[in-house]
Amino acid sequence: MNITTEPSCEIEGLSISVVVYWPDPTQFAQTLDSLAAAVAAFRAVTLAAPIDLYIVDNGGLPDVCVALDKFRSHGFSCTIIAGHGNVGYGRGHNLAIERSASRYHLVLNPDIDLDCDALIKALNFFEAHPDVGLLTPQIGDDQGHIQYLCRRYPTLLDLFVRGFLPARVRWFFSRRLARYEMRDVINEHDVVWDPPIVSGCFMLFRTSVLKELAGFDPRYFLYFEDYDLSLRTHDVARIAYLPAVRVVHHGGGASRKGSAHIRMFATSAFQFFSRFGWKLL
Repeated sequence: MNITTEPSCEIEGLSISVVVYWPDPTQFAQTLDSLAAAVAAFRAVTLAAPIDLYIVDNGGLPDVCVALDKFRSHGFSCTIIAGHGNVGYGRGHNLAIERSASRYHLVLNPDIDLDCDALIKALNFFEAHPDVGLLTPQIGDDQGHIQYLCRRYPTLLDLFVRGFLPARVRWFFSRRLARYEMRDVINEHDVVWDPPIVSGCFMLFRTSVLKELAGFDPRYFLYFEDYDLSLRTHDVARIAYLPAVRVVHHGGGASRKGSAHIRMFATSAFQFFSRFGWKLL
């Protein structure tokens, strides 16, 4: 599929929400710099399309005045939402989604770097495919490899093996994990329609779809809120994996973040499977 670099004139605004909780200051500044470049490139071909950035401070927001000045210098709106405490990832984004009046809304992690033309290609794809409500990009790692973050519906064994077993043991489950991670269809070239689950580190929505779904389920504090939202999106719109849109993700898994994250992971997994159905093996 050929994707032009200039979206149609019908695009009517973009809002972006970034939820932070004691982010790495250097990485967060890098994310904002790459976002500013991508948004500026988008604005260059969409002229007066309004751009609204919401930074939701769940705690520990570093000084981002320099980065935000770059946004404001282009005429973009920047709002810091603070004072609510650590309400969790999904509820944090919902605070921004409730305020959004844009045509498109980007849910973004504070550890993502965007290619300069990422937003141009993504929004142009939306304009060409009105049935698409959610787009996920090609997500790379620090070494330039694809992170396979589109997923089929998980089993408990899939989650345990991928999240908690050491690499030398995971090798014995490589075929199983490859299927879960959709390695048979996810690549650098082909659009994949309707992957069951996509990553919350970069979710670009039609805002109308996101509003219809009432955003993230606030009952998830952290983990699986993106699984839940992905599955619910299929009820109202199509999802597309678009490899022409490229980002780099610097994040890590729950098992590498300590026991508190493992507990939150287990709690959210229980809630997810209780809602959508248990699969053990």
